Amino acid sequence: MSDDSLQQRLTELEVRLTFIDDTVSALASADAELSMRIAALEEVIRGLRSELSSLRSSQGHDPHSEPPPPHY
Repeated sequence: MSDDSLQQRLTELEVRLTFIDDTVSALASADAELSMRIAALEEVIRGLRSELSSLRSSQGHDPHSEPPPPHY
């Protein structure tokens, strides 16, 4: 194998490695952003559950005292 061919293959591998590094970095950023968004959504859900529970208790609503739905 000639030096030119070897140099060309090495350059190609370096280009591919750079592309892979960029892709991994972009995926890591996307993953971090999604993790933050999921955490924020989980917090909103906890707040909504708490608010719903408060509303139910203020209205004297006890789901266990209701009769089962007709399909039972």
